[in-house]
Amino acid sequence: MPSNANSNSFDTLAGHVDQDRLWQRHLDMARIGATPRGGVHRLPFSKEDLESRELFLSWANTRGFISTMDDFGNIFVRREGTENDLAPVVSGSHSDTQPNGGQFDGIYGVLAAFEALEAIDDAGIVTKRPIEAVIWTAEEADAQFGVGCLGSQVYANPDKLPKLMDLRNNQNITVRQSLAGLLKDHPRVGHRGFRSPIAYYVEAHIEQGPELEARGKTIGIVTAIQGHRSFKVHVVGEAGHAGATPERLRKDALVAAMEIFSELRKAFHDPRDIVRFTVGEMDVVPSAMAVVPGSVTFTIDFRHPDPDALRSLGDQIAIVARQKAGRCEVTVSELRHTSPVAFTGAVPDAILKAVESLDYSHMFLPSGAGHDARYIAELAPAGMIFIPCWRGISHNESESAELRDMVAGANVLANTLVQLANL
Repeated sequence: MPSNANSNSFDTLAGHVDQDRLWQRHLDMARIGATPRGGVHRLPFSKEDLESRELFLSWANTRGFISTMDDFGNIFVRREGTENDLAPVVSGSHSDTQPNGGQFDGIYGVLAAFEALEAIDDAGIVTKRPIEAVIWTAEEADAQFGVGCLGSQVYANPDKLPKLMDLRNNQNITVRQSLAGLLKDHPRVGHRGFRSPIAYYVEAHIEQGPELEARGKTIGIVTAIQGHRSFKVHVVGEAGHAGATPERLRKDALVAAMEIFSELRKAFHDPRDIVRFTVGEMDVVPSAMAVVPGSVTFTIDFRHPDPDALRSLGDQIAIVARQKAGRCEVTVSELRHTSPVAFTGAVPDAILKAVESLDYSHMFLPSGAGHDARYIAELAPAGMIFIPCWRGISHNESESAELRDMVAGANVLANTLVQLANL
Protein backbone atom coordinates (compact mmCIF):
# COMPACT_ATOMS: atom_id res chain seq x y z
CA MET A 1 0.00 0.00 0.00
CA PRO A 2 1.29 3.52 -0.76
CA SER A 3 2.36 5.47 2.29
CA ASN A 4 0.11 8.30 3.39
CA ALA A 5 1.52 11.78 2.68
CA ASN A 6 1.41 12.50 6.39
CA SER A 7 3.37 9.41 7.44
CA ASN A 8 6.97 9.59 8.55
CA SER A 9 9.03 9.59 5.35
CA PHE A 10 12.24 8.93 7.27
CA ASP A 11 10.93 5.56 8.48
CA THR A 12 9.15 4.68 5.24
CA LEU A 13 12.17 5.44 3.04
CA ALA A 14 14.62 3.54 5.22
CA GLY A 15 16.56 1.04 3.16
CA HIS A 16 15.06 2.03 -0.18
CA VAL A 17 18.07 3.99 -1.45
CA ASP A 18 19.87 1.18 -3.27
CA GLN A 19 23.65 1.58 -3.03
CA ASP A 20 24.34 -1.06 -5.69
CA ARG A 21 22.00 0.62 -8.15
CA LEU A 22 23.44 4.06 -7.42
CA TRP A 23 27.02 2.84 -7.86
CA GLN A 24 26.26 0.90 -11.06
CA ARG A 25 24.63 3.98 -12.57
CA HIS A 26 27.80 5.94 -11.81
CA LEU A 27 29.92 3.27 -13.47
CA ASP A 28 27.65 3.28 -16.51
CA MET A 29 27.91 7.05 -16.84
CA ALA A 30 31.67 7.05 -16.19
CA ARG A 31 32.20 4.84 -19.25
CA ILE A 32 30.83 7.59 -21.48
CA GLY A 33 33.84 9.75 -22.27
CA ALA A 34 36.15 7.70 -20.04
CA THR A 35 39.83 8.73 -20.09
CA PRO A 36 42.82 6.38 -19.70
CA ARG A 37 43.63 7.91 -16.30
CA GLY A 38 40.21 7.21 -14.79
CA GLY A 39 38.52 10.53 -15.49
CA VAL A 40 35.75 11.62 -17.84
CA HIS A 41 35.97 13.88 -20.90
CA ARG A 42 32.31 14.65 -21.69
CA LEU A 43 32.16 18.20 -22.96
CA PRO A 44 28.95 20.21 -23.29
CA PHE A 45 27.11 19.55 -26.58
CA SER A 46 29.43 16.65 -27.50
CA LYS A 47 28.42 13.21 -28.75
CA GLU A 48 29.37 11.91 -25.30
CA ASP A 49 27.05 14.48 -23.73
CA LEU A 50 24.27 13.22 -26.02
CA GLU A 51 25.01 9.59 -25.12
CA SER A 52 24.76 10.33 -21.37
CA ARG A 53 21.38 11.95 -21.91
CA GLU A 54 20.13 9.01 -23.96
CA LEU A 55 21.13 6.64 -21.16
CA PHE A 56 19.42 8.77 -18.52
CA LEU A 57 16.21 8.93 -20.56
CA SER A 58 16.30 5.16 -21.12
CA TRP A 59 16.31 4.62 -17.35
CA ALA A 60 13.41 7.06 -16.93
CA ASN A 61 11.43 5.35 -19.70
CA THR A 62 11.99 1.91 -18.16
CA ARG A 63 10.76 3.24 -14.84
CA GLY A 64 7.67 4.82 -16.36
CA PHE A 65 8.55 8.38 -15.37
CA ILE A 66 7.51 11.29 -17.60
CA SER A 67 10.30 13.09 -19.50
CA THR A 68 10.23 16.63 -20.90
CA MET A 69 12.82 18.98 -22.36
CA ASP A 70 12.98 22.72 -23.00
CA ASP A 71 14.43 24.50 -26.03
CA PHE A 72 17.93 24.60 -24.53
CA GLY A 73 18.02 20.85 -23.91
CA ASN A 74 17.41 20.91 -20.15
CA ILE A 75 15.85 17.49 -19.35
CA PHE A 76 13.24 16.92 -16.62
CA VAL A 77 12.15 13.45 -15.45
CA ARG A 78 8.98 13.53 -13.36
CA ARG A 79 7.34 11.34 -10.73
CA GLU A 80 3.75 12.44 -10.43
CA GLY A 81 2.11 13.64 -7.22
CA THR A 82 -1.51 13.65 -6.15
CA GLU A 83 -1.94 17.31 -7.16
CA ASN A 84 -0.06 17.58 -10.45
CA ASP A 85 -1.22 21.12 -11.13
CA LEU A 86 1.07 22.22 -8.27
CA ALA A 87 4.62 23.32 -9.08
CA PRO A 88 7.10 20.44 -8.71
CA VAL A 89 10.02 19.98 -6.39
CA VAL A 90 13.12 19.69 -8.60
CA SER A 91 16.55 18.21 -7.96
CA GLY A 92 19.54 17.53 -10.18
CA SER A 93 22.73 18.93 -11.63
CA HIS A 94 24.68 18.41 -14.89
CA SER A 95 26.07 15.49 -16.88
CA ASP A 96 28.77 17.34 -18.84
CA THR A 97 32.34 17.67 -17.54
CA GLN A 98 35.39 19.84 -17.75
CA PRO A 99 38.07 18.68 -20.22
CA ASN A 100 39.57 15.55 -18.66
CA GLY A 101 37.41 16.02 -15.59
CA GLY A 102 36.24 13.59 -12.93
CA GLN A 103 33.56 10.95 -12.49
CA PHE A 104 31.49 12.73 -9.83
CA ASP A 105 31.27 16.48 -10.50
CA GLY A 106 27.71 17.17 -11.62
CA ILE A 107 26.65 13.65 -12.45
CA TYR A 108 26.43 12.68 -8.77
CA GLY A 109 23.68 15.27 -8.33
CA VAL A 110 21.79 13.91 -11.34
CA LEU A 111 22.06 10.28 -10.25
CA ALA A 112 21.32 11.04 -6.59
CA ALA A 113 18.15 12.84 -7.70
CA PHE A 114 17.13 9.92 -9.92
CA GLU A 115 17.92 7.43 -7.15
CA ALA A 116 15.78 9.52 -4.80
CA LEU A 117 12.86 9.30 -7.26
CA GLU A 118 13.29 5.54 -7.52
CA ALA A 119 13.62 5.10 -3.75
CA ILE A 120 10.48 7.16 -3.13
CA ASP A 121 8.70 5.10 -5.79
CA ASP A 122 9.95 1.79 -4.37
CA ALA A 123 8.76 2.84 -0.91
CA GLY A 124 5.31 3.60 -2.32
CA ILE A 125 5.33 7.10 -0.85
CA VAL A 126 2.59 9.42 -2.07
CA THR A 127 3.51 13.10 -2.37
CA LYS A 128 1.26 16.05 -2.98
CA ARG A 129 3.60 17.75 -5.44
CA PRO A 130 5.35 16.07 -8.36
CA ILE A 131 9.10 15.52 -7.92
CA GLU A 132 11.51 15.91 -10.85
CA ALA A 133 15.13 15.03 -11.59
CA VAL A 134 16.86 17.44 -13.97
CA ILE A 135 19.95 17.53 -16.18
CA TRP A 136 20.95 21.13 -16.82
CA THR A 137 22.64 21.73 -20.17
CA ALA A 138 26.21 23.04 -20.48
CA GLU A 139 27.02 23.77 -16.86
CA GLU A 140 30.72 23.36 -17.69
CA ALA A 141 30.57 25.55 -20.80
CA ASP A 142 33.04 28.06 -19.31
CA ALA A 143 35.93 25.87 -20.53
CA GLN A 144 34.75 26.34 -24.12
CA PHE A 145 32.69 29.51 -24.22
CA GLY A 146 33.89 31.47 -21.19
CA VAL A 147 30.51 31.31 -19.42
CA GLY A 148 29.10 28.38 -17.42
CA CYS A 149 25.65 27.23 -16.28
CA LEU A 150 24.13 28.10 -19.64
CA GLY A 151 21.05 25.89 -19.35
CA SER A 152 20.01 27.04 -15.88
CA GLN A 153 20.69 30.67 -16.79
CA VAL A 154 18.41 30.48 -19.82
CA TYR A 155 15.71 28.57 -17.94
CA ALA A 156 15.61 31.18 -15.18
CA ASN A 157 16.04 34.19 -17.48
CA PRO A 158 15.16 33.55 -21.16
CA ASP A 159 16.09 37.16 -22.00
CA LYS A 160 19.74 36.02 -21.81
CA LEU A 161 19.23 33.53 -24.65
CA PRO A 162 20.18 35.71 -27.65
CA LYS A 163 23.45 36.87 -26.08
CA LEU A 164 24.43 33.41 -24.84
CA MET A 165 23.61 31.84 -28.21
CA ASP A 166 26.18 34.09 -29.90
CA LEU A 167 29.10 33.10 -27.64
CA ARG A 168 31.95 31.49 -29.59
CA ASN A 169 34.60 28.96 -28.63
CA ASN A 170 38.21 28.98 -29.81
CA GLN A 171 37.17 27.15 -33.00
CA ASN A 172 34.79 30.04 -33.73
CA ILE A 173 31.77 27.77 -33.21
CA THR A 174 28.79 29.43 -31.54
CA VAL A 175 26.61 28.09 -28.75
CA ARG A 176 23.75 28.22 -31.27
CA GLN A 177 25.57 25.83 -33.60
CA SER A 178 26.65 23.55 -30.77
CA LEU A 179 23.15 23.34 -29.31
CA ALA A 180 21.63 22.63 -32.73
CA GLY A 181 24.10 19.77 -33.16
CA LEU A 182 23.15 18.28 -29.80
CA LEU A 183 19.39 18.57 -30.36
CA LYS A 184 19.54 17.22 -33.94
CA ASP A 185 19.93 13.62 -32.76
CA HIS A 186 18.41 14.01 -29.29
CA PRO A 187 15.64 11.61 -28.26
CA ARG A 188 12.24 13.25 -28.62
CA VAL A 189 10.43 13.90 -25.35
CA GLY A 190 7.64 16.20 -24.20
CA HIS A 191 8.17 19.97 -24.36
CA ARG A 192 8.68 22.22 -21.35
CA GLY A 193 8.74 26.01 -21.40
CA PHE A 194 11.42 28.22 -19.89
CA ARG A 195 10.54 29.53 -16.42
CA SER A 196 7.95 26.79 -15.89
CA PRO A 197 7.17 27.04 -12.17
CA ILE A 198 9.38 25.27 -9.65
CA ALA A 199 8.22 25.10 -6.03
CA TYR A 200 11.60 24.19 -4.47
CA TYR A 201 15.01 23.26 -5.85
CA VAL A 202 17.62 21.02 -4.17
CA GLU A 203 21.01 20.21 -5.69
CA ALA A 204 23.32 17.47 -4.39
CA HIS A 205 27.01 17.70 -5.28
CA ILE A 206 30.49 16.71 -4.21
CA GLU A 207 31.99 19.54 -2.20
CA GLN A 208 34.89 20.24 -4.60
CA GLY A 209 36.77 21.45 -1.53
CA PRO A 210 38.51 19.86 1.47
CA GLU A 211 36.45 20.97 4.46
CA LEU A 212 34.05 18.02 4.93
CA GLU A 213 36.81 15.44 4.63
CA ALA A 214 39.18 17.42 6.86
CA ARG A 215 36.55 17.79 9.59
CA GLY A 216 35.23 14.23 9.31
CA LYS A 217 31.69 15.29 8.34
CA THR A 218 29.39 13.29 6.10
CA ILE A 219 27.01 16.03 4.93
CA GLY A 220 27.50 19.70 4.15
CA ILE A 221 24.48 21.99 4.32
CA VAL A 222 25.33 24.80 1.93
CA THR A 223 24.67 28.30 3.22
CA ALA A 224 25.54 30.26 0.07
CA ILE A 225 27.33 30.31 -3.27
CA GLN A 226 30.07 32.90 -3.26
CA GLY A 227 30.19 35.75 -5.74
CA HIS A 228 32.30 35.46 -8.87
CA ARG A 229 34.03 37.98 -11.14
CA SER A 230 36.22 37.04 -14.09
CA PHE A 231 38.42 39.26 -16.24
CA LYS A 232 40.57 39.17 -19.36
CA VAL A 233 43.75 41.28 -19.26
CA HIS A 234 45.39 42.11 -22.59
CA VAL A 235 48.92 43.57 -22.50
CA VAL A 236 50.36 44.96 -25.75
CA GLY A 237 54.07 45.65 -26.11
CA GLU A 238 56.35 45.29 -29.10
CA ALA A 239 57.94 42.11 -30.43
CA GLY A 240 61.69 42.35 -30.97
CA HIS A 241 64.84 40.32 -31.44
CA ALA A 242 65.86 38.65 -28.18
CA GLY A 243 69.57 39.17 -28.89
CA ALA A 244 69.56 42.59 -30.46
CA THR A 245 66.94 44.61 -28.56
CA PRO A 246 68.48 46.49 -25.59
CA GLU A 247 66.63 46.30 -22.27
CA ARG A 248 66.15 50.08 -22.20
CA LEU A 249 64.19 49.95 -25.47
CA ARG A 250 62.12 46.86 -24.86
CA LYS A 251 58.35 46.80 -24.56
CA ASP A 252 58.22 43.26 -23.18
CA ALA A 253 54.56 42.32 -22.73
CA LEU A 254 55.38 39.26 -20.62
CA VAL A 255 57.49 41.25 -18.17
CA ALA A 256 54.62 43.75 -17.83
CA ALA A 257 52.11 40.93 -17.34
CA MET A 258 54.31 39.41 -14.62
CA GLU A 259 54.55 42.79 -12.86
CA ILE A 260 50.76 43.14 -12.98
CA PHE A 261 50.25 39.59 -11.69
CA SER A 262 52.77 40.05 -8.87
CA GLU A 263 51.14 43.27 -7.68
CA LEU A 264 47.66 41.74 -7.87
CA ARG A 265 48.79 38.80 -5.74
CA LYS A 266 49.83 41.29 -3.08
CA ALA A 267 46.56 43.22 -3.35
CA PHE A 268 44.47 40.04 -3.04
CA HIS A 269 46.45 38.45 -0.22
CA ASP A 270 44.07 37.40 2.53
CA PRO A 271 45.40 36.02 5.84
CA ARG A 272 41.92 34.56 6.54
CA ASP A 273 42.14 32.55 3.29
CA ILE A 274 38.67 33.55 2.10
CA VAL A 275 39.71 35.24 -1.16
CA ARG A 276 40.00 33.00 -4.21
CA PHE A 277 42.22 34.57 -6.89
CA THR A 278 43.43 32.54 -9.89
CA VAL A 279 45.21 33.25 -13.15
CA GLY A 280 44.25 30.17 -15.11
CA GLU A 281 45.08 31.04 -18.71
CA MET A 282 47.99 32.91 -20.34
CA ASP A 283 48.64 33.36 -24.05
CA VAL A 284 52.03 34.75 -25.09
CA VAL A 285 52.51 36.04 -28.66
CA PRO A 286 54.50 35.22 -30.71
CA SER A 287 55.65 32.54 -28.22
CA ALA A 288 59.09 32.06 -29.72
CA MET A 289 62.33 31.56 -27.79
CA ALA A 290 64.27 34.23 -29.67
CA VAL A 291 61.54 36.91 -29.69
CA VAL A 292 60.66 39.49 -27.04
CA PRO A 293 56.93 38.88 -26.34
CA GLY A 294 54.79 41.38 -28.21
CA SER A 295 51.51 40.71 -26.43
CA VAL A 296 50.14 38.68 -23.54
CA THR A 297 46.54 37.88 -22.66
CA PHE A 298 45.64 36.29 -19.34
CA THR A 299 42.47 35.61 -17.39
CA ILE A 300 41.61 36.24 -13.75
CA ASP A 301 39.04 34.26 -11.75
CA PHE A 302 38.10 36.01 -8.49
CA ARG A 303 35.56 34.77 -5.95
CA HIS A 304 34.38 35.95 -2.55
CA PRO A 305 31.24 35.41 -0.42
CA ASP A 306 31.05 39.09 0.64
CA PRO A 307 29.51 41.37 -2.02
CA ASP A 308 31.43 44.41 -0.76
CA ALA A 309 34.78 42.61 -0.94
CA LEU A 310 33.84 41.24 -4.34
CA ARG A 311 33.21 44.75 -5.60
CA SER A 312 36.11 46.61 -4.00
CA LEU A 313 38.82 44.05 -4.71
CA GLY A 314 37.57 43.32 -8.21
CA ASP A 315 37.59 47.00 -9.05
CA GLN A 316 41.32 47.12 -8.17
CA ILE A 317 42.29 44.90 -11.08
CA ALA A 318 42.06 47.54 -13.80
CA ILE A 319 43.77 50.13 -11.58
CA VAL A 320 46.72 47.87 -10.76
CA ALA A 321 47.04 46.78 -14.38
CA ARG A 322 47.38 50.36 -15.58
CA GLN A 323 49.88 51.20 -12.83
CA LYS A 324 52.15 48.23 -13.55
CA ALA A 325 52.01 48.06 -17.34
CA GLY A 326 55.25 50.02 -17.72
CA ARG A 327 55.96 50.88 -21.38
CA CYS A 328 53.15 48.60 -22.54
CA GLU A 329 49.49 49.29 -23.11
CA VAL A 330 46.86 47.32 -21.21
CA THR A 331 43.11 46.76 -21.41
CA VAL A 332 40.99 44.94 -18.83
CA SER A 333 37.63 43.45 -19.81
CA GLU A 334 35.21 42.02 -17.27
CA LEU A 335 33.75 38.75 -18.53
CA ARG A 336 31.44 37.89 -15.66
CA HIS A 337 30.06 39.41 -12.47
CA THR A 338 27.66 37.36 -10.35
CA SER A 339 26.74 38.31 -6.81
CA PRO A 340 26.75 35.88 -3.87
CA VAL A 341 23.53 33.90 -3.38
CA ALA A 342 22.39 32.92 0.13
CA PHE A 343 20.33 29.79 0.81
CA THR A 344 17.79 30.33 3.58
CA GLY A 345 14.31 29.18 4.51
CA ALA A 346 12.37 26.04 3.64
CA VAL A 347 15.01 24.13 1.65
CA PRO A 348 17.99 24.27 4.04
CA ASP A 349 15.55 23.78 6.92
CA ALA A 350 14.27 20.57 5.30
CA ILE A 351 17.83 19.39 4.62
CA LEU A 352 18.77 19.95 8.27
CA LYS A 353 15.70 18.06 9.47
CA ALA A 354 16.59 15.13 7.20
CA VAL A 355 20.24 15.11 8.33
CA GLU A 356 19.30 15.17 12.01
CA SER A 357 16.64 12.48 11.60
CA LEU A 358 19.12 10.24 9.79
CA ASP A 359 21.81 11.04 12.37
CA TYR A 360 24.56 11.97 9.92
CA SER A 361 27.43 14.19 11.03
CA HIS A 362 27.20 17.55 9.29
CA MET A 363 28.40 21.12 9.04
CA PHE A 364 27.28 24.37 7.44
CA LEU A 365 29.53 25.85 4.75
CA PRO A 366 29.45 28.09 1.67
CA SER A 367 30.14 26.76 -1.80
CA GLY A 368 33.42 27.84 -3.33
CA ALA A 369 32.27 26.75 -6.79
CA GLY A 370 29.39 28.03 -8.88
CA HIS A 371 26.39 25.76 -9.49
CA ASP A 372 23.09 25.75 -11.34
CA ALA A 373 21.37 26.34 -7.98
CA ARG A 374 22.65 29.93 -8.17
CA TYR A 375 20.35 30.69 -11.08
CA ILE A 376 17.36 28.54 -10.12
CA ALA A 377 17.35 30.43 -6.81
CA GLU A 378 16.06 33.37 -8.88
CA LEU A 379 12.88 31.36 -9.51
CA ALA A 380 12.34 29.34 -6.36
CA PRO A 381 13.61 28.67 -2.83
CA ALA A 382 16.78 26.64 -3.25
CA GLY A 383 19.49 24.82 -1.34
CA MET A 384 22.35 22.39 -1.74
CA ILE A 385 23.65 19.19 -0.14
CA PHE A 386 27.41 18.49 -0.23
CA ILE A 387 29.19 15.20 0.30
CA PRO A 388 32.97 14.88 0.78
CA CYS A 389 35.38 14.25 -2.06
CA TRP A 390 38.93 12.95 -1.74
CA ARG A 391 41.32 15.76 -0.71
CA GLY A 392 38.80 18.23 -2.12
CA ILE A 393 40.10 17.53 -5.63
CA SER A 394 37.74 18.27 -8.52
CA HIS A 395 37.92 19.22 -12.22
CA ASN A 396 40.59 16.53 -12.26
CA GLU A 397 40.77 12.88 -13.34
CA SER A 398 41.70 11.97 -9.75
CA GLU A 399 38.36 13.21 -8.41
CA SER A 400 36.85 10.60 -6.10
CA ALA A 401 34.04 10.05 -3.59
CA GLU A 402 33.19 7.20 -1.20
CA LEU A 403 30.08 5.15 -1.88
CA ARG A 404 28.96 5.43 1.76
CA ASP A 405 28.95 9.22 1.42
CA MET A 406 27.13 9.06 -1.91
CA VAL A 407 24.45 6.90 -0.31
CA ALA A 408 24.21 9.24 2.68
CA GLY A 409 23.71 12.21 0.35
CA ALA A 410 21.02 10.34 -1.59
CA ASN A 411 19.24 9.41 1.66
CA VAL A 412 19.25 13.04 2.81
CA LEU A 413 18.09 14.18 -0.61
CA ALA A 414 15.22 11.68 -0.84
CA ASN A 415 13.91 12.63 2.59
CA THR A 416 14.28 16.34 1.83
CA LEU A 417 12.34 15.99 -1.42
CA VAL A 418 9.45 14.17 0.29
CA GLN A 419 9.24 16.87 2.95
CA LEU A 420 9.15 19.65 0.37
CA ALA A 421 6.75 17.79 -1.93
CA ASN A 422 4.19 17.69 0.87
CA LEU A 423 4.36 21.40 1.74
